[in-house]
Amino acid sequence: MVKLKNSFQRKEKKYALTHTMYSQLREKLTPYMQEDEYGLHTILSIYFDTQDYEMIRHSIEKPVYKEKFRIRSYGIPTEQSMVFLEIKKKVSGVVYKRRVALSYQIAKEYSQKPHSFKLKTTKDQQIKQEIDWLVARRKLEPKVMIAYDRRALFTAENDDFRITFDFNIRYRKEELTHTLNDQGERVAPEIDVLMEVKALGAYPLWFSEILAALDIYPLSFSKYAQTYQRYLYCKGDFQHVV
Repeated sequence: MVKLKNSFQRKEKKYALTHTMYSQLREKLTPYMQEDEYGLHTILSIYFDTQDYEMIRHSIEKPVYKEKFRIRSYGIPTEQSMVFLEIKKKVSGVVYKRRVALSYQIAKEYSQKPHSFKLKTTKDQQIKQEIDWLVARRKLEPKVMIAYDRRALFTAENDDFRITFDFNIRYRKEELTHTLNDQGERVAPEIDVLMEVKALGAYPLWFSEILAALDIYPLSFSKYAQTYQRYLYCKGDFQHVV
C-alpha cells in the first residue's frame, strides 16, 4: 500500500485530536490537501526489543540518538504479502528510516530465527546487513504488536509534507511470530485521533494558521513507549528498570 522507498529522513510531530477537532481540521484542509488512494487502511508493526526492553527504556529517556526495529505490514498480510524489515532512528529530532521489503513468509521466519538470505540489490543487502548486525548485537526478539487504522493526506506541491490520522491504536503481546492479525486492546482510549505531521522543513504557512485557529498543539506520544509504560512495565516483564 506504500511506495517501496527504502530510506528517507524527516521530522515528525504528533497531535491528539477529538473527533470534533478532526472533523473541523479535515474541512479546513480540503482546499490544500487530498487523501491518498488507499483511504482508511490498517498498519501493523511487530516491535523487537531486548529481553528487558532496553531499547524502549532508553528511548523514553529522550536521548539525542535512539533507534527501533520492527516488522511492518500495510494491511493484514498473507504469506506472500510484501512487508518491511525497518530500522527507525531519531537523531536530534530528525527521523531516519531504512527498510527492506520481503514476503511475510520470509519475515516470519526471520522473526522466529534470524538467518542469512540475500536480497537482489546492493543497497537492500546493505540495509539487511545493518538489520542483521543490530538484531544480533542487541539479541532482539519480538515483544509487541501495535496496529492502527490510518488515513493519509498529501499535497501535490510538496512531496516532503504529509499528514496522517491514526484511529483505534491497539496492542497485543501474544502470537507475534505466527499468522499476523490486527486484534488487540486499545493503547490510549482517551485519544480519539492521533495526527502525525511529517515534514522535512518548515510547515506551510496556511497549515500553521489552521493549527493556530483550531488551538491544536503538539504533544509527545510514541505508540510503543505508551504501550510499554501503560501495559508492559507494570506487568513486570523484566528483571530491573534503570
